[in-house]
Amino acid sequence: MSATRHSFLFSFAEKYTVLLLGIVATMVLSRLLTPAEVGVYSLGAVLVALAQVVRDFGVGQYLIQEKQLDLVKLRAALATSLLVAWLLAALVLLASAPLAHFYGEPRLTLVLRLLSVNFLLIPFSALTLPMLRRQLRFRAIYAINGANSVVNLLVAVTLALLGYSYLSMVWAAVAGSCASLLVSLLVRPKELPWLPGRRGMRAIASFGVYATGGGLVDEAGVAAPDLIIGKLIGIDSLALFGKAQSVLNLFNQAITSAISPVVFPLFAARDREGERDGQGGALAVYLRTVSYMTALAWPFFLFLACMALPLVKVLYGSQWMGCVPLIRIMCLSSAVYSMFNMARYLLVATGQMRAQVRLDAWAGVLKVAALLLAAPFGLVAVAWAVVISNLLRSAMTYCCLRTLSGLHWRILARAVRKSLALCVLGSAPPLLMLLWLPLELPDAGALLALAGTALASLLCWIAGILLLKHEIAAEFWLLQRKLASRWLPVKSPH
Repeated sequence: MSATRHSFLFSFAEKYTVLLLGIVATMVLSRLLTPAEVGVYSLGAVLVALAQVVRDFGVGQYLIQEKQLDLVKLRAALATSLLVAWLLAALVLLASAPLAHFYGEPRLTLVLRLLSVNFLLIPFSALTLPMLRRQLRFRAIYAINGANSVVNLLVAVTLALLGYSYLSMVWAAVAGSCASLLVSLLVRPKELPWLPGRRGMRAIASFGVYATGGGLVDEAGVAAPDLIIGKLIGIDSLALFGKAQSVLNLFNQAITSAISPVVFPLFAARDREGERDGQGGALAVYLRTVSYMTALAWPFFLFLACMALPLVKVLYGSQWMGCVPLIRIMCLSSAVYSMFNMARYLLVATGQMRAQVRLDAWAGVLKVAALLLAAPFGLVAVAWAVVISNLLRSAMTYCCLRTLSGLHWRILARAVRKSLALCVLGSAPPLLMLLWLPLELPDAGALLALAGTALASLLCWIAGILLLKHEIAAEFWLLQRKLASRWLPVKSPH
């Protein structure tokens, strides 16, 4: 198996392990904690996530895309990471009480103070993960993130059963960070320094300004619904919206987050090697990625929109049924944006960082404006605001790619035409089940309907990729041959 496919294999294995453990934790905690308890932690996690973008300060992207790394640059990267992360730890501690007062939620103070501990721990492994990605050592990344998820699950469920309420999720996050830190020390690349250095920090800071600016604006756009709902509607509504987003993020956790860590260093490696086709070659890889992504995303989001009711009932329980209409609405924009969710890595890897920052800024401003206008009208209006803002972001991303990479809509249409046909072929099972499903569905019936429809949809999808000869079918045939050669006995020629 080629190094690239080997990397994809372990990247997918890592993401699916994390996803499975996360689903188990969600199913248990959703039945042990109320929406209000989950909402407190969710609000704190969203606020800390904004600081997490600044914490990295582009160090990870710098290490992956830098053409030549030496000890001076690595020590400067470590110094930058330590300085920024510890300053943010102090900032979160100082801001915890004012933020709790702003949202009218006293429990938020303790949540933020405990989560700030992560900023003190993360810098010690800040260089490890990007260096492992640069080297395509995804087996080691699997071990680090797997340890985090296992410990997080065990601590969260144990403390929730013991009655620690929302603090069970907070302590679980801290414990998971400790676990990933310990494992990262075991798989740490030998060339990484233990001591920071000042020389070279200016170059990293120059790169980090753009990387962090774009990432912060992008993360602000992601966090905007939670922050606005938490302030203008309420903590319970924030928890419902968060659960809807969690269901939509199943695709990102299962597919996008597994592909992006491999695609980005591949783009960067092509750029470092200075191949003759340059950006054109990167665009060709991007179009193939779009073909794969839409072949997976469009049938997935169609299934999700149709089966939202039994899925929520199975995953979260009856107290979370209010997020069903939100899921169905937001599936639309998620399906459309799947054509462009890898554009960020193409732009950054080909030296178009400023264009990505501008794109993030405009998309973020439009999203916040739409959400502020929609919030007084309730959660359904907020969901439609998310759809409109994501559709606008997709249009802006296409315009940006057309200007910088020569991506014409006809080229994009050719890349996704088989994916569209595949989605149509696989639409019968979920659409028929949607028409049949009663509004009042018992737990056993929800599980049976979900499992049966998922199996039928999967079979239709597999038949579709073979019938249409979709590009993704080649990967399945290759995997089948590799598995057959590994597990089936080979007869001796003698």
